[in-house]
Amino acid sequence: MPTPDYSVELDLGEPPPELQEYARRECGEDPNTRLQAIHELREMIYERGECTPQRMDDAFLIRFLRARNFIPRRAHRLMVNYYRFKDEYPELVENVYPLDFRNIGDVNILSVPPYRDQDGRRLMLYRIGCWNTKTIAVDDLLKATIFALEIGVMEIRTQILGGVAMFDLEDIGIQHAWQVTPSVASKIVKLLVSSFPANTHAIHIINHSWVFDKMYNIFKPFLTRDMRSRIFFHGYDVKSLHKHIRPEYLPERYGGVWPDFSYTGWLESLRNNYTVAKEVISCGYKFREEEIGSDVVRRLREEKIKLY
Repeated sequence: MPTPDYSVELDLGEPPPELQEYARRECGEDPNTRLQAIHELREMIYERGECTPQRMDDAFLIRFLRARNFIPRRAHRLMVNYYRFKDEYPELVENVYPLDFRNIGDVNILSVPPYRDQDGRRLMLYRIGCWNTKTIAVDDLLKATIFALEIGVMEIRTQILGGVAMFDLEDIGIQHAWQVTPSVASKIVKLLVSSFPANTHAIHIINHSWVFDKMYNIFKPFLTRDMRSRIFFHGYDVKSLHKHIRPEYLPERYGGVWPDFSYTGWLESLRNNYTVAKEVISCGYKFREEEIGSDVVRRLREEKIKLY
């Protein structure tokens, strides 16, 4: 079966009419009241003073509204959680150079495929068994995940549709289980569920053994009933996975049609994108001058935006 067409470029354009209708129906986004909701959220931020956002523009605030059904009160709570996470774990978000994550991509621990699932949702694929815990710290995996999430929510399509995570646990061992402390489990749950302006609609676990059972027991105290309902365990049965994600939207290793795409390749595709560079710098990320295209560097300097 031939692979469908794909592009590694981010989809930064306006959503098509059918997606706008989905946003109205499923996310409560009414074009007639959109600006009013943004205004209410902005006023709530000023009045309550529970967080100090780096940005207050409409495009930034609407991410939080879309993630919480356009209810300003809930969007505000999400934003507070988002900045509280940054305050609690500065080591994950400060002085981070995204292109340093090439080492994670090179060994295929994490990938962000250039295609979506049948519902138009972004996928994040983890192969935990590829992780050498002696050379890559667990915090580096979290940093790479956070960066991928920040990039993902630049896309309006992802803001509206959310994403899906899949964890392939083939070849995991005790050395991996030791890394999943209660603190790490708490961070992961916060990232995927309560502290980021993107909805994770499902988490699929495949090729899991008894080692994962030990790891999952650490997560359980942090999971609400709703969170648990989004987690699907497939054992070694790819047909079970196919009930949720059709084969034409999966890599060949899971009975699909796609080759593997590395996180490194995805990172490289962002190097010459001025819009992406400007956006991620506004989130606090840094670049070395030689890491990005000369035209991007020139435009950033013209706007007096510092790379690091």
